[in-house]
Amino acid sequence: MARRPLPRILSSSSVSIARSREFARTAADNATDVLQPLITVTRGLRRLAAVGRRKWAETPKDRRGPLMFLVTACFLVVALIPYGPLLALITVMAAAAWKGRERTPARTGPTPAQLARLRALYEALVPYFSLPEDPSPLYAHGGEWAKAFDKFAFDGDGRLTRLRLSYPPYFTDGEAPSRALIERVLHAKSGRGREYHFAWDELDNKLVMRVLDALPTSIAAQRFITAPGETVLGFTDPDAVQRTMPVEDGMETRDASPVVWRTGPRSGEPHLLVAGRPGSGTTTLLRSIALQTLQQGDVLIVEGSGTGDYACLTGRTGVLAVECGLAGALAALEWAAHETERRLIATNRARQSGRPATDDIKRPLWILLDRPTVFGHLAAADGRTDPQELLQVPLRHGNAANVTVVVADQFDALDALSETVRTHTRTRVVLGPATPDQVEAVLGAPPHTTPPPQVPPGRGYVRLGVGPVLRLQVPATPDPYDDATPEALRQAVTALLPPRETPDPDPTPVVAIPACESVPGLSPAAVPVEG
Repeated sequence: MARRPLPRILSSSSVSIARSREFARTAADNATDVLQPLITVTRGLRRLAAVGRRKWAETPKDRRGPLMFLVTACFLVVALIPYGPLLALITVMAAAAWKGRERTPARTGPTPAQLARLRALYEALVPYFSLPEDPSPLYAHGGEWAKAFDKFAFDGDGRLTRLRLSYPPYFTDGEAPSRALIERVLHAKSGRGREYHFAWDELDNKLVMRVLDALPTSIAAQRFITAPGETVLGFTDPDAVQRTMPVEDGMETRDASPVVWRTGPRSGEPHLLVAGRPGSGTTTLLRSIALQTLQQGDVLIVEGSGTGDYACLTGRTGVLAVECGLAGALAALEWAAHETERRLIATNRARQSGRPATDDIKRPLWILLDRPTVFGHLAAADGRTDPQELLQVPLRHGNAANVTVVVADQFDALDALSETVRTHTRTRVVLGPATPDQVEAVLGAPPHTTPPPQVPPGRGYVRLGVGPVLRLQVPATPDPYDDATPEALRQAVTALLPPRETPDPDPTPVVAIPACESVPGLSPAAVPVEG
């Protein structure tokens, strides 16, 4: 059937209607342009009125009377002065025009470049957070990333600094290899060269990733505000611990978050093990501990490296000995074992008699060993006793005798440490560059952060007993006798050194150590040692 044309009257009416609509739209646009100032002023007056009503509602009732009297007085003054009403009208119109102006809305949401980054990160997580049998997968190729990424933040360079994402309930978040795999993907896709922290919330199936700021390395050795039995190992992130203390950082004083290690009879982690590579800062940590403990205790130092890093402590008040030879180390550790036994017997007798312990038993005794495995090789070659065997009594019973043992060695020598040392040193520190597997092998738990791009001396991780793994930066405590030490750090360490004791006129090198047997009451004697 042929299509019949529309009547002329209908076709002409539709054209006229379209023209009328176009004319009306043009007239409305022109009227809007002409009346734009009036619209702006009206909008401003409405906003000013809203502000006035809100201020009036927020004013307490007992102050509304004086406020009304003040406003009325202002109106009377304006009405009586020449040209007052006109100036008031101009002022109100100007304020309304300013208040009612159209403002450019602030940009919300990510930029196109940020959207591309989020999309790429979402697509990279699809193979790990999806299963083929999932009917409605949260992660799918070409899916909506906004459903998986709850919150995110970028820095000025457009790099991701914080991300909170959701993952499906069937993901094995309770297994360390699965979590490590996701952390490696996020680390690679978010940009290397920064240190990231990962917080897993297994209850709500959430993962929060954030970029960590570098720990300050400018805090030098100083008198820290601590209680008896507390030692500052270093400083960590502000949200990792619930305590802060004032420290001198350069020329200013600020609050820092310390990692405090508590020792003594009531401590659950009385001994410390430090591991690291050469130049990582293990000797710096032991030197820092020695300077802090000399304020209220005695220190016995056994140095296996033989580099003289503790020469500044030789002959100081409270330093019983600084041994660098095998014979001296064996004599000093044998005395330490007997001293631990003497303290135990004296403490037991004091408790049985109902009397407090004497001051010589209450005074802490610290045994610091730097690289003791070197002496183990020398002792085996010379047919002597391994010095680590003499540490069994201080390690097993040092908690009750107020004796603390600190052992520092390198990664490649940890296997040479005795089983007693590894068992009783439940406070662990790892310094210097280390892989996550090395950190987990020493601390017993993996770190929740990625390896830092640059590792300064004294930078690493710490774990107090069964607590969480924390980042750590040891206070700068260099050797003041080293020519490469800056003058400011040299003066800081020198100011903490105790005064020297009066030198012995006898030229024979001796060290005044009480050589006590397990029976209390024996007089102290001087034990000759190797130079």
